[in-house]
Amino acid sequence: MKRPILFLAVLSFTLAAQGIHAYRSSLQQPQIATGYVFHDANNNGRRDSGERGLAGIKVSNQEDIVVTDRDGRYRLPVTDDTILFVVKPKGWRTPISEKMLPQFFYIHKPQGSRPVRYRGVPPTGPLPGSIDFPLYPQREPRVFKALMFGDTQPRNQQEVDWLAHDVIAEAIGTNASFGVTLGDIVFDNLDVFDGMINAIALIGIPWYNVLGNHDINLDSPDDQDSDETFHRHFGPNYYSFDYGSVHFMVLDDVNWTGQNYNGAFGPKQMRWIKNDLSMIPKNQLVVLMMHIPLVNVNDRQELYRIIEQRPFALSISAHTHYQEHRFITKEDGWQGIEPHHHIINVTTCGSWWSGVPDENGIPHTTMRDGAPNGYAIMTFDGTKYDWEFKAARRPKSHQMNIWMPETVASTETANTEVVANVFGGSIKSKVEMSVDNGNTWTPMEKKDMEDPFYKAMKAIEEGPIPPPGRKLPAIIKSPHIWAARLPANMSPGIKRIRVRTTDMFGKKYEDHRSIRITR
Repeated sequence: MKRPILFLAVLSFTLAAQGIHAYRSSLQQPQIATGYVFHDANNNGRRDSGERGLAGIKVSNQEDIVVTDRDGRYRLPVTDDTILFVVKPKGWRTPISEKMLPQFFYIHKPQGSRPVRYRGVPPTGPLPGSIDFPLYPQREPRVFKALMFGDTQPRNQQEVDWLAHDVIAEAIGTNASFGVTLGDIVFDNLDVFDGMINAIALIGIPWYNVLGNHDINLDSPDDQDSDETFHRHFGPNYYSFDYGSVHFMVLDDVNWTGQNYNGAFGPKQMRWIKNDLSMIPKNQLVVLMMHIPLVNVNDRQELYRIIEQRPFALSISAHTHYQEHRFITKEDGWQGIEPHHHIINVTTCGSWWSGVPDENGIPHTTMRDGAPNGYAIMTFDGTKYDWEFKAARRPKSHQMNIWMPETVASTETANTEVVANVFGGSIKSKVEMSVDNGNTWTPMEKKDMEDPFYKAMKAIEEGPIPPPGRKLPAIIKSPHIWAARLPANMSPGIKRIRVRTTDMFGKKYEDHRSIRITR
């Protein structure tokens, strides 16, 4: 007699669940890992006789953090599903792969990753008797730069090539000390990781990576196994390192439920965050890098309690595909004396590589706030920092778009608005307008409105003859637009309208546009 299909399905599910439980139970048997952090004097990656251990260096298992003893030795508990990493200290570097990926970790997964669509970590074998981390001295200036890429997010190799021509080519030769991709390195197709790694390596600086919601194995039944392909390529999904006088923390705030994702750090990572920051002086700048904006993370209040007592803390994310400076206040439960500055970074892919292709075949991919795609250049100086918007393939001076009608009658100038989209602007920016080369500057008012140029592009897309290219995403009200009206009864002729801005860091930018006044 044949068993009912429902019975077989339930039996299959039960056996699979038992298999997963048995697999995970086998991973939870604790062991002690030990090894040395040492100065690799001959640069061969191995600890040879006479190479000294380094005392006082932090090593972590993504929950506990210990400090090496006077001989450079550490001991940490591990299971058969653990990633150990050294916290790169100031003035030292870890090995860097030929693809410019920092090699600061050891993955211990004797059985390898549980099978998912995209390959995870292969079996690593028994726990080694000594897991050693080599370090090399390097000069780290007090003032240094870092590149921040939000959502590179290519679907395929063609979009990797667009990124290479649109952004990477101009970044080659940068004087930045390192770069970071703030998640969504790829767009669900994890086979594209290799192409992305090869392209980013051309920039020629060490490159760190944050896990994004499009970088996970979507066929994973839960969050625990969703990061396995990321681990294989980049190592731990959360970790920290020091460069100069700044402490950087890469966080994983993507929680996969098996059906969808939400923003959360989770209890284990939160314990690690507490442990990590308990070892950082309060007069040291801490930079928390994540993918989903902090205001959209479910357990952010617990993180707030940890960082709100620190006078020097900054956080940065991506994910939304628009640029915004957020200042987190008591309205969101923040209890610190000063608001917390959270940067939602410009995305490198802009609007997911959408829009009309240009003369090079690359979509203009304007973000839905009206700002161009690009990246950020950050400068650090002790506890001070500076953030600068950089539009792809545009000069550094391209910091705004100015919109107004091409022509307006003299009798209507008082009703005519000049609109300035200041890409990197914030509520702390000062924006002013000057008319017809005059020396009088009129303050412009920050407005919550849609970008007029983007609105016009969407109207063309929805018209009878849509342009080529993938359609742009829906427009949003831009968080960085200012507006002011022209003076009344302007005299006829072609007039030059100037807009200047001073941002929260004191940087000044100016641009202009012409308008024709008729009788």
